[in-house]
Amino acid sequence: QVHLVESGGGLVQPGGSLRLSCAGPGDIVSRYTMAWHREVPEKKGREFVAAVTSGGSTNYADSIMGRFTISRDNALNVVYLQMDSLKPDDTGVYYCMGGGGWGQGTQVTVSP
Repeated sequence: QVHLVESGGGLVQPGGSLRLSCAGPGDIVSRYTMAWHREVPEKKGREFVAAVTSGGSTNYADSIMGRFTISRDNALNVVYLQMDSLKPDDTGVYYCMGGGGWGQGTQVTVSP
């Protein structure tokens, strides 16, 4: 089973920024579509946030469009989620997914 490891979560004030990282084994980041999902307190289940294909195409949820940017570094086997203009509604646990595996999640809290 693919083992992914997220990092970069934390507490930030509204309007602030965070960058999440997701490290994967081998060349998984360059071979597969990698995505970020999140679990937010008000909703059940995980919701899609952003994805990047092996070809570099990106896709974003409407709720974060224009504020978040997904990217990847194939040499380092890392995928990033740059989160700007954060809102309290962005609070939740963020999960990286790709190659059939999920990470353990990293907590993001947006609060004054």
